[in-house]
Amino acid sequence: MQQIQQEQKWRRLNGEKIMVDIEDEVRRAIVQEKENGNQLKVCIGTDSQVKGKETEFATVIVFVRKGKGGFMYIHNETTLQKMGIKERMLTEVAKSIDIAYKLCRLFTLYNVDMEVHADINTDPNFKSHDAFKEAMGYIMGMGFVFKAKPHAFASSSCANKVVQ
Repeated sequence: MQQIQQEQKWRRLNGEKIMVDIEDEVRRAIVQEKENGNQLKVCIGTDSQVKGKETEFATVIVFVRKGKGGFMYIHNETTLQKMGIKERMLTEVAKSIDIAYKLCRLFTLYNVDMEVHADINTDPNFKSHDAFKEAMGYIMGMGFVFKAKPHAFASSSCANKVVQ
């Protein structure tokens, strides 16, 4: 039942709720974009923000149209579970992998490149770097293309804007 409730929380950037399963919506979007002659790449990422006792997570599915901009779908989730920085970073990665895994069959079927972006710094001087090796291993171990800061715009820019 929890999965069904989460699926209803997907929305577009303009706030419009997605009323169908996200897989059906993504399929529709891919078909429409391909019919319009657009070459697509999809980047999936999650960011989080601690706000008092709550931690808000935002996962995004960003469609990049080669040379023609893009659009995204957003899923927000809030938890009261207290987490350290490393656990929070790895939870972000897990949320991204969950949706990437659910959608990867579609991307393969329609020949759409997909990347999983982690809001984790490659610079060891930053706290988020503690989760770098585990995140990279998790994402690549699942067979996905891994991007970290500064190349992880889906998580560090798109999802970041939604949780601030």
